[in-house]
Amino acid sequence: MIKTALKDWHSIHAKNIPGKIEGLKNRLSVLDDQVDDGGLSLEELEEMRNITHDIHSLSRVNASITWQQARSRWLKKGDANSKFFHSMLSSRRRRNSIVSLMVNDNLLEGVQPIRNAVFSHFKEHFAVQNISRPRAENLLFKQLTYAEGRSLILPFTETEVKIAV
Repeated sequence: MIKTALKDWHSIHAKNIPGKIEGLKNRLSVLDDQVDDGGLSLEELEEMRNITHDIHSLSRVNASITWQQARSRWLKKGDANSKFFHSMLSSRRRRNSIVSLMVNDNLLEGVQPIRNAVFSHFKEHFAVQNISRPRAENLLFKQLTYAEGRSLILPFTETEVKIAV
């Protein structure tokens, strides 16, 4: 039932959106010609505003649907050895490449200078630092006597529990 309802909704709202946009543009062109010829009534001006709004709304919906279809196509055929896959891979590689890098107010370009700058940055960032940290070896802690230690494992009485609570 849901599938049928979705198909019905799609045929009413989302089918042939580019055709609907073209139809609205044609009607808008007719109204523009009427403006040049002598003017429009208030209803026709309101229709013009509504048509413009509808064209923008449908364009956004069309862009969204096109993006979703492209994403779906990518998920289905993305790892196939296709022209689409290789073009997406190339564009991603171009987007992810580092062409230049600013280090200490110096612009570095080229593979080797950028690589050296990145390596030196992380080498400095993750270098072992000799920091004097306190150790537990020389600290003096209070120690329990043998009797105090034995008292920790003795069974407790009901009176002791009531006092503690």
